[in-house]
Amino acid sequence: MNFISPVIEIVSRLLDPITQRIRYAVKLRVNIDSVKNAMNELIRVRDDVKAKVDIAERQLLVGKSHVKRWLESVEAIEREVNGMEEADQQMRRCLGNCRPNCWSGYKLSKSAAEKLTDVTELKRIGDSFDVVAEKPPPDVLEEQPSTSALGMDLMLEKVRGCLMEDRVGVVGIYGMGGVGKTTLLKKINNETTHGFNLVIWVVVSKEVNVGRIKKDIGKRLGLIREEDRSNEEILASDIHKALSKMKFMLLLDDIWQRLDLELVGIPRPSNQSKVVFTTRFENVCYEMKAEKKVKVECLGWKEAWDLFRENVGEEALNSCGDIPGRAEPIAKECGGLPLMLITIGRAMASKKTPEEWKHAITALRSSPSDISGTETEVFFRLKFSYDSLRDDIIKSCFLYCSLFPDDYDISKEDLIDYWIGEGFLDEWDEDFDSARNKGHDLIGTLKSACLLECASDEKTMVKMHDVIRDLALWISSECGEKKNKFLVKAGVGLREAPAIERWTEANRISLMENKIIEITETPTCPDLLTLMLQHTWSLSKMTNDFFQFMPHLKVLDLSRIRIEEIPAGIGNLIELQYLNLSYTLIKKLPEEIGCLTKLKHLDLNRCYSLDRIPREAISRLSRLKVLKLLKSEFWEGTEESVWFYLTEMEGLKWLSHLEITIETVHDLKRYLDSQKLPNLTRVLSIRLCKGMTTSTLLSSSFRAMMSIRSLQILHCKEMEEMMIGWDVEKEDDHSVSSLEWLSLWGLYNLNIIRVGGCIQNLCHINITYCPKLKSVTWILQLQNLKQITIQSCKGLEEVIGTSDVRIPVSEVCLKCLKILRLFFLPELTSICNHALAFPSLEMLVVSKCPKLKKLPIGLQRRNNPLKEIHGEKKWWDSLEWEEDGMKSNLLPLFKETI
Repeated sequence: MNFISPVIEIVSRLLDPITQRIRYAVKLRVNIDSVKNAMNELIRVRDDVKAKVDIAERQLLVGKSHVKRWLESVEAIEREVNGMEEADQQMRRCLGNCRPNCWSGYKLSKSAAEKLTDVTELKRIGDSFDVVAEKPPPDVLEEQPSTSALGMDLMLEKVRGCLMEDRVGVVGIYGMGGVGKTTLLKKINNETTHGFNLVIWVVVSKEVNVGRIKKDIGKRLGLIREEDRSNEEILASDIHKALSKMKFMLLLDDIWQRLDLELVGIPRPSNQSKVVFTTRFENVCYEMKAEKKVKVECLGWKEAWDLFRENVGEEALNSCGDIPGRAEPIAKECGGLPLMLITIGRAMASKKTPEEWKHAITALRSSPSDISGTETEVFFRLKFSYDSLRDDIIKSCFLYCSLFPDDYDISKEDLIDYWIGEGFLDEWDEDFDSARNKGHDLIGTLKSACLLECASDEKTMVKMHDVIRDLALWISSECGEKKNKFLVKAGVGLREAPAIERWTEANRISLMENKIIEITETPTCPDLLTLMLQHTWSLSKMTNDFFQFMPHLKVLDLSRIRIEEIPAGIGNLIELQYLNLSYTLIKKLPEEIGCLTKLKHLDLNRCYSLDRIPREAISRLSRLKVLKLLKSEFWEGTEESVWFYLTEMEGLKWLSHLEITIETVHDLKRYLDSQKLPNLTRVLSIRLCKGMTTSTLLSSSFRAMMSIRSLQILHCKEMEEMMIGWDVEKEDDHSVSSLEWLSLWGLYNLNIIRVGGCIQNLCHINITYCPKLKSVTWILQLQNLKQITIQSCKGLEEVIGTSDVRIPVSEVCLKCLKILRLFFLPELTSICNHALAFPSLEMLVVSKCPKLKKLPIGLQRRNNPLKEIHGEKKWWDSLEWEEDGMKSNLLPLFKETI
């Protein structure tokens, strides 16, 4: 009997595969149904995950790589399961004609059983996904605009050598002001190719603001957005965590004192990461524990002469045979300092007589030489540029720019208003527009002398280099003799105002952009001319007699502070000419406001809480030239009160600039019936005018509003038609409106817009929430348009409709258009279906326009001037192109919308 067990075992082993195959063949239907049902469950999970990814991508996040791989795996296995189902159905169809193929059934059933395990595992993984997307990584570096680095190649190589050393984590670049440290650092930023994950650029400036530095780094890392107000300690911790995981280079420009990197959240640089900073002081390199210190020396003679010649220009140098011989001594007097070579070189570019060049040599050599310290040497040398300014007016205008914070973008319009208030432009006083034009001319002169420079928006802003600002403050303090003459603590994070004793000798005080909460003492300022407290939003309390002892104050800016009540003592400011209360929380103006009989400029724009201006107060301001009342609803809303206030404005003899909001049809009629006010209006906002179905009323009076520069028509929901301007009917009618800005917002029934030939100065258009517009073809008549923004117009199908074009197609051309922005236009299918050239377009922004599949032919040509194209990645990928290769050619310009 012992031999039976082995036999049974052998037989069992032989039969097991057969049994298993029979089992698979018998369970074919069960296995197919099981994998099909499991696949349906997996598809449900897949759809949920995909929906989460789609939502995250719309929020500008990026799907995680393992989630994307899982989705690809699900797609692959879905195809395989579908193939099994098709094979099963084919086998069923064959059963009626022939005997079933057991071998095929076995293989199919076995594959289904094995695939069921894979499907079950994929479903388990999909169920475990908690986070499917994350923030996209920032660009490795952000290129910085840089000036000429002529003669700095040797210094650049030296810094590069330091960065290549493994044991060097911190590099300090130091040297005197204006020697080119920032230029060198920008060159390093723009040329860094050493495998860093991230290069971060931060401007520190003289007064260290740790909170701002942390926010700048946090934004660069994608930890916070512009509007976030993150806890500073938490932000420092987040910065540390993020940078600890990457190889980074931190570039800190313009450090004046030790910056605690640990407080900011910067981990100590290792062999992988680097910190490079610039400073004017060698001791800061030691305080920052720099392993390598690089001193930026002044240029050698050859490089200095080349840089000087480059900025003077050959025209001036060759205008007279004696000039080159006199130019060399001037270049040598610059001591090889790049900032001096550039500044003085450009200042001499317009000098074309030997006498002018001889005078320049004498002026440079006569500067005092006994002032100790590098900075004073720089100041005395740079003072030549200041002394070269043609008169005391432009010198005063230049010094005034130092009242703003370091690296601050200064509005040209605001700056000119301050200058007028101070009386710098008095000789143009009777003609306000001439005064403003003169102000723009002075800004141009200061820019050409390199004492002001372009800011982020070249047309509307300027800025002052920090070295030049220090020079201006030093000059204002009588070369350091009277340090409080210009008491400037702008943008340095002050929580308390400077001691009142320091105010006494001040001519001008700027405490703007600080964190001061209250000023409870009464200062005595017998010589004070300007007081700037704007953008100090925390300031909510001032003593009632704060203005009692400021008898000569001319300019007072209290805009964007939290104050609710103006001190009654403001009536003592009998010399005041400029008063800005915009964006404050004031509820009423005191009766004493009528005592400011010399006031020329009153800004009450967007005082949303203001509900009363004392009767007859405006008419007592007999010298008022500028009155700004946008969105400040101070009148009671009755016909009588509106009539009264408008009548008061009409009585202002010198009024030449009015900004006003009109909110009823009756008020609009009263305003337009005025013989004076429409012609003085620079900004007009028409909003909530119930019952106004057409703007014919506006167009019929448009000739009286020739001076309007900005027109806003907002939330007039019943308006159906609009005519802007008037048709030029007579050949001798060459009247042209000053209108430059047009904003149409919330005009829900507007479907027809016509424009007259008189508004050729119109250059900016913003159309928002106008759902019945089908196209805006009328813009073709505005050949000076520079910027168009259209958003949330859900009925817009074309920007420029082919059927509406009256101009011959060959002549269609928006020759000046630089920026075109299109947002949230779900029905937009075309920008223009015919050959529109767009010869000046530099930026195209498209967001949430899913049906826009083609760009105009003019944008697809190889000689287009485009610099940037913004849009969603899906939109970019779906675009159709007229020419092969154009998509790849324009790809470097594409920036995914954020």
